[in-house]
Amino acid sequence: MKIAFSIQQKAKIALLLFCIMACTILIRLLEDKSLNSMNNAFISMYNDRLVPAADLFYVSEILFEKRDLIEKHRRLNISEAEQTAKLMTIRNLKIDSVLKKYGQTFLVSDEKSSLQQLKQKLITHQELEKDAIFNTKHNDVFAFEELNYSYKEILKNLSLLTKTQTLVGKELIKESESLYAGTKIYSAIQFVLAIVIGILIVSIIFASNAIKVKQEKFNLN
Repeated sequence: MKIAFSIQQKAKIALLLFCIMACTILIRLLEDKSLNSMNNAFISMYNDRLVPAADLFYVSEILFEKRDLIEKHRRLNISEAEQTAKLMTIRNLKIDSVLKKYGQTFLVSDEKSSLQQLKQKLITHQELEKDAIFNTKHNDVFAFEELNYSYKEILKNLSLLTKTQTLVGKELIKESESLYAGTKIYSAIQFVLAIVIGILIVSIIFASNAIKVKQEKFNLN
């Protein structure tokens, strides 16, 4: 009976240890998944938020350069329209390249919509620039006012995209904080399991010693 009872107790302990081991492995897998998700969130923060934000700022700089070229063309009444148009084309190609790169990053629905609007406004703006270079007289205030209005609308669109970048960036930070909190919970559970395993090992040792003592007493009698 004592032997059967001992085997039964050991089987229960072995089953409990197996369950703890399975839980530990599961927790480890969940922890690795959280760490991978956190890493992906940081990568997305850099590739899809910080770099595109810098690209949008670069587009603004190019637009300033184009505006200066138009103002110079108007102020000095430069006759070399072809040269001015060539300089504008170079900058237009730079903008197209940056926006193409921007479009390849992860974009939420609002960003996709704003980007499409920006592209349409840039096409219209470029036509106004051509007209200002080749067809508009330097004292045609209305034409240049229309061009300035178009320019301001493009800047508003860029500003909207930048704000969206910031909002999505904050969401990524919250996601990372949530994942970090999850890993702390997993670590705490692992710590508790380690304590339980330690207690079980000590209990097994004491139980084994107690059985030996009883067996020795039984043999003496």
